[in-house]
Amino acid sequence: QVQVVESGGGLVQAGGSLRLSCAASGSSFSIYSAGWYRQAPGKQRELVADFTSNRRTNVAASVKGRFTISRDNAKNTVYLQMNSLKPEDTANYYCNVYFADGLNRGYWGRGTQVTVST
Repeated sequence: QVQVVESGGGLVQAGGSLRLSCAASGSSFSIYSAGWYRQAPGKQRELVADFTSNRRTNVAASVKGRFTISRDNAKNTVYLQMNSLKPEDTANYYCNVYFADGLNRGYWGRGTQVTVST
């Protein structure tokens, strides 16, 4: 059974850094593409950063220059390095993963909470 588990969230002061991890397991295939999303209370879920099969990365304008998405193929894990955090980055962060199994099915984790204080 496929599992996607996010970790690394927490409470941090403005200007600080966090690194989120997204560990995907239960598939015999490698990660084909993946993305980090976030959802703040009362707001829609939005894309933060993702990468596609050709290794192109896409980063939202609101976090460009501060957040970086990366992957460890050996561990089937995706990371989100977040620097210079701002209070408006406070949200629940979710990972969405597609495996190279040809099914075109995305798997979501339950999220990890990031809270940035002033």
